[in-house]
Amino acid sequence: MFLSRTLFRTLYRLISVALLSSALPLSSALAADAVTVYAAGDIADCRDTSAANSDALRTAKLLQPLLQQDPQARVLTLGDNTYPVGAPSEFRDCYQPTWGQFKSRTHPSPGNHDYYTAQGAGYYDYFGELAGPQKRGYYRVQIGSWQVFSLNSNLKGVEQKDQIAWLKQELAANPARCTLAYWHHPVFSSGGHGNSSRMQAVWDTLAAANADLVLVGHDHDYERFAPQDPEGKLDPARGIAQFVVGTGGSGLSPFGMRRANSEKGQNEVHGVLKLVLKDDGYDWQFLAVDATRFQDKGSAACH
Repeated sequence: MFLSRTLFRTLYRLISVALLSSALPLSSALAADAVTVYAAGDIADCRDTSAANSDALRTAKLLQPLLQQDPQARVLTLGDNTYPVGAPSEFRDCYQPTWGQFKSRTHPSPGNHDYYTAQGAGYYDYFGELAGPQKRGYYRVQIGSWQVFSLNSNLKGVEQKDQIAWLKQELAANPARCTLAYWHHPVFSSGGHGNSSRMQAVWDTLAAANADLVLVGHDHDYERFAPQDPEGKLDPARGIAQFVVGTGGSGLSPFGMRRANSEKGQNEVHGVLKLVLKDDGYDWQFLAVDATRFQDKGSAACH
């Protein structure tokens, strides 16, 4: 009887250890599914006379150790990658020495200044295949379990209709619990440029597909909006959260009248948005080049 109890206890310990050991890789695998991305727009300004110590260089120095520590992390650019006109020389002289060091891990999007050079030649020649097929400026990428769309807010007419038709098709063909889209011109903004209607139809399309998150630039500030429906009304259940992150390096600009559902914002310090994309939600944190001047962080679940 004593022997059978001892044997039972021994077997119990072995089974418990085996179960615990088998659970550890699963837990690790679930944790590994989370992917970190860093995002900002309005980056390398060749008009900055202190190019050797520019604000784009400061944000790049902020990113450099973070990306070295995490080989899986990605970089998203939210348009206006260079100033003033997106010329090839600007990408060579101002972007490459700063954010260019992360080029192979970057998923870019174009801004209006990138198009001040005819047909965005500087942008498309620099990023090549990273900018998507056929120099159209929009594409889809899978980041962890997230469906992610880089879109082009500079398109008009037939080209914009084609982009929306493509987006609808991709959303239908690639269903995911969590969806992120990013481009340059914000649908909602308290910054100097204000709201832009040029991507309203895109927002409508994303909302119909229960997308979760939109990142934009254009206004040179940081602003976080609560989840909103296409009309800009608060919608915690199905609305899209939007972050304006025009703080990549070009000079910061003033706010106008604060828009409805704007939860936090600043135009005093450059920085980047850190997003940890998880299976069922995301964590956000604004990383300022001077963390003592501004902080913002939180978490949200996907729809």
